Amino acid sequence: MTTRTKHPQGLMTLFFSEMWERFCYYGMRVLLTLYLVKSLMKGDSDAALIYGAYTALVYAAPILGGKMADRYLGYRYAVMLGAILMAIGEFLILGGNEFFLLVGMGSLIVGNGYFKANISTIVGKLYEDGDPRRDSGFTIFYIGINIGALLATTLVAYVGETYGFDKGFGLAGIGMLLGLIIFYTGRKNYSAAEGLEITDEGKKIFFGPLNYAHAITLGSLLLIPLAYILIQQNQILDYLLIGLFFYIGWVLISSGIDADKEHGVKVWKDRMIALIIFMLINVSFWACFEQAGTSLTLFADRNVDRDILGWTMPASMTQFFNPFFIIVFGSIFSLMWIKLSRIGKNPSIPMKFAFGILQLAVGFLLTNVGMMFVNESFQVPLLTLLFLYLFHTTGELFLSPIGLSMVTKLSPKKIAATAMGGWFLSFAIANYVGGKIASLTGGHGAGGEVLTAAEGLEKYISIFTIIGFVLIGIAILLIIFSRQLNKLMHGVQ
Repeated sequence: MTTRTKHPQGLMTLFFSEMWERFCYYGMRVLLTLYLVKSLMKGDSDAALIYGAYTALVYAAPILGGKMADRYLGYRYAVMLGAILMAIGEFLILGGNEFFLLVGMGSLIVGNGYFKANISTIVGKLYEDGDPRRDSGFTIFYIGINIGALLATTLVAYVGETYGFDKGFGLAGIGMLLGLIIFYTGRKNYSAAEGLEITDEGKKIFFGPLNYAHAITLGSLLLIPLAYILIQQNQILDYLLIGLFFYIGWVLISSGIDADKEHGVKVWKDRMIALIIFMLINVSFWACFEQAGTSLTLFADRNVDRDILGWTMPASMTQFFNPFFIIVFGSIFSLMWIKLSRIGKNPSIPMKFAFGILQLAVGFLLTNVGMMFVNESFQVPLLTLLFLYLFHTTGELFLSPIGLSMVTKLSPKKIAATAMGGWFLSFAIANYVGGKIASLTGGHGAGGEVLTAAEGLEKYISIFTIIGFVLIGIAILLIIFSRQLNKLMHGVQ
């Protein structure tokens, strides 16, 4: 770094490392539902529940991965451990049966927990507190995430559906190895970040020749069969996730009460109540948004005309619309919020959430417009999905970056990490609920019963319409109670 206007050189190393990790993760995810249905002959409902359990655990894992790195492993070792486990997970899936898939998914879950939780932390550690370049740095980093997702939803999706699912999963694994190589060979570039090394706690002897870092590494391998069981017996997650939500809620409110007593105010408890309400709203948004990997992909496979000038777009590739629109509109939205703030027209956080949910609803309801142009094969035009994902993405931009910022503003400093963990728990719950919703659209059962193209189309449109109207109801309630929510937030904008 030569001037204060340039970003630390380590940013680009982390940018490309994260880009290839997201290529790996989304590469697996983009093919997962179709692989379950077409290769492993799972019914739609079973496939949706497996997908929901997997993605739920992926979002829950960073809570543990971050804590282990903070206390024992250090950030660099944790990221490398995560990358190795994710690559192993992808290559295990090449075994070609359900056992290898579930073991591979378990390895991906644990690896993602270590990688995802800690590479973002290293980015933050490159900048001193108050550094005006920090927000810009994270914006650049976020672009890397979406480039990785875009590459996965085009390249891996195409290879997987054209040449075989094993080729797609293998390509995703190679992507993760590239990310690992970039992260390791470029380690000098981000060496100024604090907390990279294994901590003193991690170096303490645990048993015999093993220190705590060794023990945690071996213990992480034991989490893989646990993830296997939780995916296979996914009904366990009903109780586990609900229990975790109530526990986090109790911790947040108790901490808010303690903070009020410490500072002699009546602010923090109200803010924690507001945060819990926003967590529930977040669940409702993402449970519907995450239909992209399940019901919307199967809808694209069966009831969307994907012919483009004689070339048929693979069904999984339709997921590329979201990261593409994120890259196109992300910077526009960030500038829009700044300009609206300057003229005093920036909507409150509850109103932004409401507008985001309304756009998500519009996306689902647009499938009814597609019904007006159904062809003889009972397929709607590809433009139906293009506009659906357009509205879903603009809705996402009203919620996703706003939500992360909101959590840091609402929570007392002493429990900032716990509050962020609770926020990520809401994503885990949302993905699991999303799998439950997708299971309702199932047109192909494991027992062999299959709906006709006409029956399947009618069922998909019916469920998507119900989702759209429920979302409109949630948005209206949010608008009605926005003033009360703003009062609970005590000035947080």
